[in-house]
Amino acid sequence: MRIRSDRRRTALAALAFALASAAVLALSSGAASIGPARSLAVVLDAIGLGSSAALDHERAVILFVRLPRVFLAVLVGAALAQSGALMQGLFRNPLADPSLVGISAGATIGAASVIVLAGSLPFEVPTWAERLMLPAAAFAGAQLSGAVLHRLSSRHGRTEVTTMLLAGIALNAMALAGTGALTYVATDEELRSLTFWGMGSLGGATWPSLSVVAPILVVAIGVAMSLSRALDAMLLGEGEAHHLGVDVERTKRRALVITSLLVGTSVAVCGMIGFVGLLVPHLIRLVFGPAHRFLLVATLLVGPALLLTADLIARTLVAPAELPIGVVTALLGAPFFLFLLGRRSAS
Repeated sequence: MRIRSDRRRTALAALAFALASAAVLALSSGAASIGPARSLAVVLDAIGLGSSAALDHERAVILFVRLPRVFLAVLVGAALAQSGALMQGLFRNPLADPSLVGISAGATIGAASVIVLAGSLPFEVPTWAERLMLPAAAFAGAQLSGAVLHRLSSRHGRTEVTTMLLAGIALNAMALAGTGALTYVATDEELRSLTFWGMGSLGGATWPSLSVVAPILVVAIGVAMSLSRALDAMLLGEGEAHHLGVDVERTKRRALVITSLLVGTSVAVCGMIGFVGLLVPHLIRLVFGPAHRFLLVATLLVGPALLLTADLIARTLVAPAELPIGVVTALLGAPFFLFLLGRRSAS
């Protein structure tokens, strides 16, 4: 047991180093090439821990463009990866993922409704309320989709995988149809915003937007961590978990609410980014096993590292243009999803 614990601590240290390396690389790479040492010196200078001889435009690029983007990638990567871990633990199936089963689509249609319809409200919305409307609507859409999915796919304490995937297809199709209908009444500016949400991007990262979403995601992630023991018990089955003292229905409700909050807030700030929730938890399970106490911690390192890497590819592959990050994660995740389906059909 101690050997396994030591290995996991070593693995967490290695994952933390990989995340730090990805963050430094993302901070120093882009259209304006600024070395890693110089980039770190600018950040340390800004928080009063050093001095930097960087030029004014380099400071502006690091502190107001790249650093918020890195923080947003870390938060959203952790949120999406952990939401996937919660979904897979709740449904006891590695194919469960917020983007595949319609939860992300529900969040997207909620956000799209605010983008298009909020301007036609008969009263003026205060600035603080306007900032909260988008994550609130995305959360409501994600929560509704999650509740419908759970209702349709659960039978006698078991998840019907075929029903879950078919329900996800239907929810995604409904959200796509709703978004298509909204495009007919949208202005040119609103159409650009809808395109942003549909393909995903971290380009809108700013310190004001982070001040809104960061507290929500940090609290949600903290609550998710408290579900690890209950999710471990539920791996044995809902009946067995109940006999072990787990309040199964309460755990389900909390997991769905937290998943909806994580996904809805992420979609509200950076659009729909798929496959992170599928890819990250499953890779960790393959290497380190299914224990949620370790899994939920590891997702907080692997998810951000993956999203930082995907964002770096999106920013540099066709520079000076920028690929939508959702395209990059789909190119990484879709083959892996097909691999999972092939393994299941062969077993």
